[in-house]
Amino acid sequence: MNHDWQQLRSQMPVTEQWAYFDHAAVAPISRPAQDAMAAWAADVAANGDANWSRWRKGVEVVRRDAAKLLSAERAEVALIRNTTEGVNLVAEGFPWRPGDNVVVPSGEFPTNLFAWLNIKDRGVEARQVDAQLERLDLDAVKAACDSRTRIIAVSWVGYVTGWKNDLDALAELAHSHGAYLFVDAIQGLGVQPLDVSQTPIDFLAADGHKWLVGPEGAGVFYLRREHLDLLRPLGLGWNSVQPTGDFHEMPMNLLDAAARYEGGSYNMAGVAGLGASLKLLASYGVAALAERIDDISEQICQKLKRRGARIVSCRERERRTGIVSFDPPGNADLAELLRQCRERGVIVNHRGGHMRVSPHAYTNDDDIERLCTALDS
Repeated sequence: MNHDWQQLRSQMPVTEQWAYFDHAAVAPISRPAQDAMAAWAADVAANGDANWSRWRKGVEVVRRDAAKLLSAERAEVALIRNTTEGVNLVAEGFPWRPGDNVVVPSGEFPTNLFAWLNIKDRGVEARQVDAQLERLDLDAVKAACDSRTRIIAVSWVGYVTGWKNDLDALAELAHSHGAYLFVDAIQGLGVQPLDVSQTPIDFLAADGHKWLVGPEGAGVFYLRREHLDLLRPLGLGWNSVQPTGDFHEMPMNLLDAAARYEGGSYNMAGVAGLGASLKLLASYGVAALAERIDDISEQICQKLKRRGARIVSCRERERRTGIVSFDPPGNADLAELLRQCRERGVIVNHRGGHMRVSPHAYTNDDDIERLCTALDS
């Protein structure tokens, strides 16, 4: 199926000023997200809570669309503020016993490390497996596991080089040790295919402000239905029980769904924005988005190599993503190079001592040329 990528581009206002290559950090929001958030703000400013129930029904539409993205049941999805919240729901809610351990790769983003280090006072060891340039070796993970391993916690896609882990293999490894697999999915969700009905991960968290081109402060938490009562529920509030909204007599009858973790009031503007971007991307399909981003990132790699850059990211077909890290020729000052690119209307970043570009499906040839010109300068 041929897609009109120019149409997607027209829904990204950022293109009017910038050649944007930093979706692995904070993405620009889509025009539908902008419009949805503005509509909520205008409504609340004019009407207070008169239309609150309409926006609350919209939350369930977003939950449905998020579940569809994952091929999950709606009851398996909670709408959360950020990836960190999702990691901590598992780290703090899991029924640990002294002597247990969690296995996590070295070089993880702090979100998927600090939460596991923080439970040391509960007698839980965080075992870090060496993963140079995020290249996680399954044999090394296996060697770190034993009979007291309870969770393997990994990023689906690494934030420094974009290395994509094999979630099927990791789930099989975890389950063979009687452990669970937690996935920080923020660098892949929405633009890399994932079907949790086929890939049996146990827990997942992802914010919407990167590849989902949604706003900060709205994300997705997934847990497999059979694990609902495994975790001690945290952050409980009026929104965690049923019936919801009967404040006079409200027994602590927890929702039989992941929504029990949503606790209190929603970030309605953020959820509305996230939902609008989910619908926009769903109209293209994850597989098409993944293929388009792969083509763009490969073009960038070829142009960079012709300029003498060293590609740091693994570009093997099964491992590569839209994150391309590279070392420019010479002994470039990365912060200065970033500044000079910005002066020329090009947004890039650097991580782990390497320059990093992360295009999206709406990136076009003109953007790539602007990037190359900026780097040449």
